[in-house]
Amino acid sequence: MKKLSILLLSGLILTSCVSKKKYVALETENGQIKSELTKTRVEKEDLETKFSAIQVRVDQYNKKINSLSDLNTELSIENDAKLETIANVAVISNDTKSKMRETLKQVDPELLGQANTLKDSMNLAVSYNLTKTLDTSSLNEDEDIAISIDETVVMISISDKLLFNTASYRVSNKADAILQKLADVINSEPSIDVMVEGHTDARSINNAKVTDNWDLSVLRATSVVRKLQDQYNVAPEKLIASGRSSYQPLVDNDSKESRAKNRRTRIVILPNINKFFALMSNSTVGE
Repeated sequence: MKKLSILLLSGLILTSCVSKKKYVALETENGQIKSELTKTRVEKEDLETKFSAIQVRVDQYNKKINSLSDLNTELSIENDAKLETIANVAVISNDTKSKMRETLKQVDPELLGQANTLKDSMNLAVSYNLTKTLDTSSLNEDEDIAISIDETVVMISISDKLLFNTASYRVSNKADAILQKLADVINSEPSIDVMVEGHTDARSINNAKVTDNWDLSVLRATSVVRKLQDQYNVAPEKLIASGRSSYQPLVDNDSKESRAKNRRTRIVILPNINKFFALMSNSTVGE
């Protein structure tokens, strides 16, 4: 019995020793795990700090890149809008020159071959675009209407047979189509001013309503101006009426045909060439 008690006590002591060793080992292992976890957390926080710093630098670089891109775009736009003087009579931007090149691709190569300077090219392009816009296909351009450019001023010459009856200053209904198209061009751009010039042949005239060719040329010009204002809503402050009588003939007044050429009304358009060309170009390029 005594021996049994001793054995049981020895077993308990031995078991107690083994459990304590395992506990110490587990404590040690737990401490190591906590240490590793703390180390990992510190490393994670360190990496997050480094990543944040890198992200800030990336954002700064992106901001610089975007800033340079915006600057490049601004410089490009500024360069496109930069004005160039042409023959001391007009200025033209790179944007306008680009539109002009697109238009010139559509111009008759024979006419294009006669353009020796940038000014010649500009005049040719504006003339082409204006002709397309006015759509004179139903008219005899040699006799009824002619468009020319002189020192960037656009001049449209319309024969009197299209506008008036013989010796009359009342505008004929035959002129409605061309006057409507002219009004559309004038009304579409605030910077355009228009002078309407009346021209007669050299034959004298005198009746109850018209004293002479001065009178007739002025009355015809004012009749066109009134119609543009009253019927086609052109702002009157943009219009100028003038009479030239017979003193600026195109040809000698020595034949019926020659006198017919001299009887005309000239529409002189005084535009901001950049705005005017952009307007005309947008309505014709790609047709």
